[in-house]
Amino acid sequence: MSSTSPPDAAFLAPLASKAEILALFAQAPNWQEKYRQLMLLGKRFPALANEFRVEAAQVRGCESNAWLYHRQLAGKHYFLADSDARIVKGLIGLLLAANQGLSAAEIAAFDADAYFNTLGLSGQLSPSRTNGLYALAGAIKACAAEG
Repeated sequence: MSSTSPPDAAFLAPLASKAEILALFAQAPNWQEKYRQLMLLGKRFPALANEFRVEAAQVRGCESNAWLYHRQLAGKHYFLADSDARIVKGLIGLLLAANQGLSAAEIAAFDADAYFNTLGLSGQLSPSRTNGLYALAGAIKACAAEG
């Protein structure tokens, strides 16, 4: 994590809910429509200011640049993240929707495989995107475990 970090209020900005994400992907009849939903989701999330796109906040294992910030507030964990690739930004949105505002135990119990299966994404992403997605999920879990 960088010593320069976004303000607490930025972590509390409303995001798409997990229920909203599940509904959007359930309505997508094929991979092209799911991909479109990912792209649209990526457009919905605000970009991190350039001052926060620093090496210390980069997630290792992602093909594209991705940055992750974590804040624990009142015992719950909140995240801000961004990527320079819209598809990755959409994937980040999926992960944030599933983990935002949860306890460390809830985040530790998050089953990324089951979530991506439910969304219909398993087997649809390239191996490098899949590796990056799991790197992000792992980074979220690590941040929550560290407190």
